[in-house]
Amino acid sequence: MTKPEVKPANPNFSSGPCAKRPGYDAGQLDLSTLGRSHRSAVGKAALQQAIEQTKKVLQLPDDYRVGIVPASDTGAMEMVMWSMLGERPVDVFAWESFGKEWLTDVTKQLKIESNTYTADYGQLPDMSQANPANDVIFTWNGTTSGVCVPNADFISDEREGLTICDATSAVFAMEMPWEKLDVITFSWQKVLGGEGAHGVLILSPKAVARLESYTPSWPLPKIFRLAKGGKLIEGIFQGATINTPSMLCVADAIDAMTWVESIGGAAGSIAKSQQNLAVIEQFVADNAWIDFLAESKETRSNTSVCLKLDATAEQVKALIKLLADEGVAFDIGAYRDAPAGLRIWCGATVEASDLEAMLPWLAWGYQQVTAA
Repeated sequence: MTKPEVKPANPNFSSGPCAKRPGYDAGQLDLSTLGRSHRSAVGKAALQQAIEQTKKVLQLPDDYRVGIVPASDTGAMEMVMWSMLGERPVDVFAWESFGKEWLTDVTKQLKIESNTYTADYGQLPDMSQANPANDVIFTWNGTTSGVCVPNADFISDEREGLTICDATSAVFAMEMPWEKLDVITFSWQKVLGGEGAHGVLILSPKAVARLESYTPSWPLPKIFRLAKGGKLIEGIFQGATINTPSMLCVADAIDAMTWVESIGGAAGSIAKSQQNLAVIEQFVADNAWIDFLAESKETRSNTSVCLKLDATAEQVKALIKLLADEGVAFDIGAYRDAPAGLRIWCGATVEASDLEAMLPWLAWGYQQVTAA
C-alpha cells in the first residue's frame, strides 16, 4: 500500500482533553478576568455567564440549576454521591471504567444498600432492571468502551428515586431527555474541547429537594457540601464557586459555547458528531480487519469511538506509535483498563475532513505493523 501524502490539519483525536474547536485562537479569549478575584464583580459575572450560557445552549428546563464545581466530571460525581446517596437503595449500572469507579464508591466506600448491574466492554447491561423506587446511577456514554445508552426509556416518569447520570462525553453530542434526569455531570474538556479541572453539575428540582430534606450520616468535606442548614447553597449556582476556579478555563469554556451557538447550538454539535461517526462507520465497512468494540449499532457511541483490530496488543501499540510519529493521529490508544484497540474522538470539535485524511494512514499503518 502506498504511503498517504495528505495529513490531517489537526491530528488531535484524544478523548480528553479533546481537540480544540476549529479556528481556536487563545488570543481571542476575553482575558479581562485574569489577575482578578473570582469573587469580584467581573469574576462573578464571567462565572454567571458560563452558567447561563450552558442553560441556553443545552435548552435546559427553566427550573434546573447549573453549577461549576471542582475536579472535573469526577469531582462533580463524587460530590453528588457523597451528598445525596443513602436515603434509599441504589441501582448502579456499569459497563466500563468510570461506571465501575462509581460502583466502587457506592459499594466499598459509602457501603450503601445497592443492586449491581454490569456488562463487559462492548456490551450494555439490561437497563430495564432499574427500580423506580431506588436511586439510579449510570453513565450515558461509556467513554472507555464506546458504548452508550440508546435512550432513557428505562427511566420511569413516576420514579421515586433520583436518576444520577454521568454524561461527560454525551452532553453537547447526544440528545439528553432532561426531564428523565435529576442529576447530570460533565466537564468542559470533553465535547466542548475545553480545559480540565472543572466540572459542571446540573440539578433538577427533585435533586434540590433531596439536598434540602436529607443529610447523610457520614462527614462531608467542605468541597462536597451543596447544602447548609437544610437549604441549598444557592451561590454555587449563581457564580460563587466552592473553591477558586481558573478564570482562564472559564473564558475558554465561554469561547467554546459561543462557537457551539454559531454552528446551530446543541443540535448543530450533535449533528457534527454524528457526521464524524459516519466517516468511521464507512471505513469499518470497507475494511474487514477493524470493527467497533460496541457489539450493537444502537449502543455505538458517536464521541468516544472504540475500535478493535485483527492484531496483537503489541501490534496495536506499534500502530499507535507509528501514527503519532508520522504526526497524523495523537492519543488514539484504548483506555488503559479497556481491551487493546483504538479510541478515536469524534465529538463536534473534530472536523470530518481530518478523520478522512487520517484513516488512509490508519490503513497504511496497520499494513506496516502486521506485515513486519
